[in-house]
Amino acid sequence: MRIGHGYDAHRFAAGERLVLGGVEIPHDKGLAAHSDGDVALHALCDALIGAAGSGDIGKHFPDNDPRYENIDSRILLRRVIETLGGDGFRVGNADVTIIAEEPRLSTYVAQMRSNIAADLGIDAARVNVKATTTEKMGFVGRAEGIAAHAVVLLEE
Repeated sequence: MRIGHGYDAHRFAAGERLVLGGVEIPHDKGLAAHSDGDVALHALCDALIGAAGSGDIGKHFPDNDPRYENIDSRILLRRVIETLGGDGFRVGNADVTIIAEEPRLSTYVAQMRSNIAADLGIDAARVNVKATTTEKMGFVGRAEGIAAHAVVLLEE
């Protein structure tokens, strides 16, 4: 078994879509990024890649590569899973924490969990997604952006 941890953060930007866990969320701001800015899935990709000892998301999907401009992060996650499967790994479970002062995310968590489970090819009971705030502390608390952590267990 191998454990991986991932982290990602992006700042808010006007005129961008807000996508978290593969769910587009209505909000007056989105996240600035080369891809769709889905910090939850980026953290999860990093956790998976890290557990496999294969670098990080930037190594696999560089932000200066035009192929990844505005790409749906669910595509990136499925590519990571395809690569890991080819290397003999399977996902045991995944736990994602989204840190956002705004918007409130509780009504979107079930769909995020379903999306992630589908992309990982595992039962939704093996995926957890939760959202929290920083009680108005730091860049997230000032509503400057959103961050996410992810932890996964890979089995060989």
